[in-house]
Amino acid sequence: MKIGFIGLGTMGAAASLNILRGGHELIVCDLDKARAEKHLEMGATWVDTPAEAARDTDIVFTMVFGPKQIDHVVRGQNGILDTIGDGQIWIDMTTNSPELSAALIDAVTAKGALAIDAPVTGAVDGARNANMTQFAGGDEIAVEKARPVMELMGPVHYMGANGCGAITKLASNQLWAIHATAMGEALVMGVKSGVELSRLWPALSLGASDSWCMHHDAPSVFAGHYDPSFTLDLCQKDLDLIVNACDAAETPSPVTRLVRQQFQRARETFGGDKGELHIVKLEEDGAGVCLQMEGDWVPHWEK
Repeated sequence: MKIGFIGLGTMGAAASLNILRGGHELIVCDLDKARAEKHLEMGATWVDTPAEAARDTDIVFTMVFGPKQIDHVVRGQNGILDTIGDGQIWIDMTTNSPELSAALIDAVTAKGALAIDAPVTGAVDGARNANMTQFAGGDEIAVEKARPVMELMGPVHYMGANGCGAITKLASNQLWAIHATAMGEALVMGVKSGVELSRLWPALSLGASDSWCMHHDAPSVFAGHYDPSFTLDLCQKDLDLIVNACDAAETPSPVTRLVRQQFQRARETFGGDKGELHIVKLEEDGAGVCLQMEGDWVPHWEK
């Protein structure tokens, strides 16, 4: 197939390389051509605008920062609406507002194309190793048609009609933010109470206290870099979308709202460009505890 891919950020750059490895023709587009260096070495074609990336492709993927950026990519000057049409499939992997996602899907389908909202999870190691989970919402026939290409990047879970993928991703990030905050509180409380971190972490990685966050993210705290592959700015953007979704669903969600406040404090304290797990450092600093620990903590984006 001829595939367009718009957005070569931390996740998109890694994930899209798996499409090339799958033998498809790939056209790439990003604000920074330097991000496409490896893609071009492997045979991808560079284009300067989303419209060119969507022109005459079988599938065009988009994965950008957030709502403002995806709106511009789709409806802005030289956006994909200028060229997309009958028989094509647009798959948006951006963590987006469900309301904006619906509006963009309507605009694309009005051109005769099919649309799938398929935001992703699994961090950079998932994207690198073709294990990036995709939550797909849209026409099931369209999802099945695109599945062979999507599965080159990782597992695909069909969630239902358009919008269900976007909501599932927000719920996933909602739980991650809660887990990360709680992990920091529990580890700090245990260490300050006298339990050695080298014993505490393995114990909390078992049973009822276990989580993906405890396994995957805690090492970034122990290493002291707090995972710069995903920033507090991105966390704040996602949490704002999550709280908006809670408001739209009329759910009280008190824990989620408190966690958003904590992430706001972390962002104000350390800066929006700092790694996501500074939410744990906020707790460390408040309690006068350091959770760094010797070990072979290979960054997940290098695995």
